[in-house]
Amino acid sequence: MHAMTYAFGGLGSAPIPPDVQEHLAAREARAPGDEAPEDGWRDGALELSGISLSFGGVVALSDIDLSLRRGEIRAIIGPNGAGKSSLINVVSGIYRPDRGHVRIEGKRYGQVPTQELARLGIARTFQNLALFKGLSVLDNVVSGRAHAVRSSFLGQIAGVGLSRREDADARDRAARILEFLHLTQVRDRLAGTLPYGLQKRVELARALVAEPAILLLDEPMAGMTVTEKNEMAGFVRAARDQFGTTVVLIEHDIGVVMGLSDRVAVLDYGRKIADGPPDEVQRDQRVIDAYLGVAPENEDGEGI
Repeated sequence: MHAMTYAFGGLGSAPIPPDVQEHLAAREARAPGDEAPEDGWRDGALELSGISLSFGGVVALSDIDLSLRRGEIRAIIGPNGAGKSSLINVVSGIYRPDRGHVRIEGKRYGQVPTQELARLGIARTFQNLALFKGLSVLDNVVSGRAHAVRSSFLGQIAGVGLSRREDADARDRAARILEFLHLTQVRDRLAGTLPYGLQKRVELARALVAEPAILLLDEPMAGMTVTEKNEMAGFVRAARDQFGTTVVLIEHDIGVVMGLSDRVAVLDYGRKIADGPPDEVQRDQRVIDAYLGVAPENEDGEGI
């Protein structure tokens, strides 16, 4: 297979990782009847309808509609300030939209209850690391099971009965996720002593140990090396394939996005300007003008 690249903003081409190329080839070979119906709520995990949000008169989001099918990787891309993180913050309940609603597994919310995110089956990572750097990797991941604690405060202090069983269960689940993400060898190290790329992976582990139905990833590969990005892309896909997790992905690396995602939505100045399969979105002239800068090239270097 020829090396595939995507041009980005006229700054050169980012190579698509080999495993992502395989995913692209498999997706292109998929029979037309294999796709889930566009309007079938039966297959829906999350739906945003008419979401609008402003801050002091500055429009962050304007009438955004977005749907996610169960088990898909759904990317949201766009220039800085386009409203991507604002949209994630609406889904996770940090922001209440001025208009519109969020529907999770069929239940409608004007504002998603942040304190109930885990119960609703939603977990997220953040642009900036939010680890407990003075705790071990294992303890950081165990903290992702806090929503499952049912024992009393006194029971947790004493470490007996239900509290002991819950702690053992959380550590067992955390150990399995660490193994899944190839982090077992660093489980006892302080999180703050790890290289940046591994810290980002620990944050992914903490989100996955909650066993979310929907995983919100806000720039999970920001600041990573090419090798680290390739590894992270593989782990995100593996999480979807192995656990059936629906993924919302915000990411600036266009090569990774176009290869990893099933569908891509593009925001610009708070408005959705394109939405569809990666191969259609990357050829949309509005997307090229607003974000990509140049059209993708074929293997002969000619625009397609």
